[in-house]
Amino acid sequence: MSSPSEIHIVSPAQFDPGTAQTPGSERRAAIAPALGIASAIWGGLFEVEPESRTGIHHHGEQETIAYVLSGICEVRWGTRGESVARAKAGDFIHVPAFLPHMEINPSKKAPFRWVVVRSTATAIVINLPDDTWP
Repeated sequence: MSSPSEIHIVSPAQFDPGTAQTPGSERRAAIAPALGIASAIWGGLFEVEPESRTGIHHHGEQETIAYVLSGICEVRWGTRGESVARAKAGDFIHVPAFLPHMEINPSKKAPFRWVVVRSTATAIVINLPDDTWP
């Protein structure tokens, strides 16, 4: 594990796809203990392919901040999936701890990509059953 007094540059070829995943998406860790980086927060990339959606999930005690790099996504959330918002490139997204949600890519052509930062060192992903929402 690295010292907190070091600066790390992590190139895309070094990103770790072995982080916690949700069906329908891909997460790649860039700042994480698995990469030998001692940090109180987790950082990485998140991508959903065209016309795909993630499963319903939450991130336990973690808060999440995401910056939309490219594409358009719909985020659905709530105890029954009753709330929906759309985010596009340039937008920031905040996901509170324990909030069930899913991401949907309405595009027929382009994936959407986010830079994600989480409030703990290791990504927490709790995938919920598909029938959680009507």
